[in-house]
Amino acid sequence: MRNKFLGTGEPGYRPLRKLAVIAAGLRYAVLHDFSVMYKVVLSAGVLLVALWLRDWVDAAVILLATGLVVAAELFNTAIEALCDFVETRHNEKIGIIKDIAAAATGMVILAWWIVLALEAIRLWPRLMAALQGMQHAS
Repeated sequence: MRNKFLGTGEPGYRPLRKLAVIAAGLRYAVLHDFSVMYKVVLSAGVLLVALWLRDWVDAAVILLATGLVVAAELFNTAIEALCDFVETRHNEKIGIIKDIAAAATGMVILAWWIVLALEAIRLWPRLMAALQGMQHAS
């Protein structure tokens, strides 16, 4: 896609290419960044329970919280990598930039933990009841 501000890139809009780039970036982050990977795995577990119980609102809340926390982690990683690329030596201003990015990510992580914990607490009794119902039916 052409960058209208810099005048670089190829003209035209290629949505499939954009999806491939998104998938590649997410795949790289999940495979190489433990903080992204564990959030995706924990969220997937709670999300699967919500979907199995057909609780669509809970599933949407989990998806939203997970999307926000993964996006925050990706932004933080990109900012840190860019800072390290621009300045390899210790720099007080770069340190402040990294600290602010980490603080923003930390706020989103806190909200994600709260959402995930509340959803797990809310879904747990229903999951146990559903599993006991399956056990009695067989």
